[in-house]
Amino acid sequence: MAFELPPLPYAKDALAPAMSAETLEYHHGKHHNKYVTTLNDLIKGTEYESQSLEDIIRNTAGKPDKKKIFNNAAQHFNHDFFWKCMKPGGGGKPTGELARKIDESFGDYETFRKQFADEAGTHFASGWGWLVSDGSKLKVISTHDAENPLHMGLRPVITCDVWEHAYYIDYRNERPKFIDAFLDNLVNWDFAAQQL
Repeated sequence: MAFELPPLPYAKDALAPAMSAETLEYHHGKHHNKYVTTLNDLIKGTEYESQSLEDIIRNTAGKPDKKKIFNNAAQHFNHDFFWKCMKPGGGGKPTGELARKIDESFGDYETFRKQFADEAGTHFASGWGWLVSDGSKLKVISTHDAENPLHMGLRPVITCDVWEHAYYIDYRNERPKFIDAFLDNLVNWDFAAQQL
């Protein structure tokens, strides 16, 4: 089964000014697309060709001889999830069950927000900031490179891409400003609530 680059769930200019159409043109149209085409080339004619994306990630994680497959599969998953974690007019505080879970896990939204911004903003080198569920409570983690929570037994709730190509056009080297824009203006709490 060949994977395809999914369309963005909004127009390329819909997240401006927090994220520009130019950023999405490069990030989605070039970076994400390259992961998809490379993954398809790598799995063609292998046992992974008929597996779901999630199964490929779980079945190749931690296997040095399958690292290229893992990296491209995980980056395809991470990016597809990231696009869904944003929406025009997003950001601010969540409501309902998700707000209750955040309060239960972190004390209050402000504590969660600071922890997420610190974890994603200070993550060394390329990677991802995540809000995840371990079943009983929510946690903030970061992962390096293409790593994600799937093979760690954790359920992703939201993610923020902290590779430089995610923010450099709009924010240059000021990753913390990008994290603030993500949390205050972009995050799609409706999608996040569906992940619980």
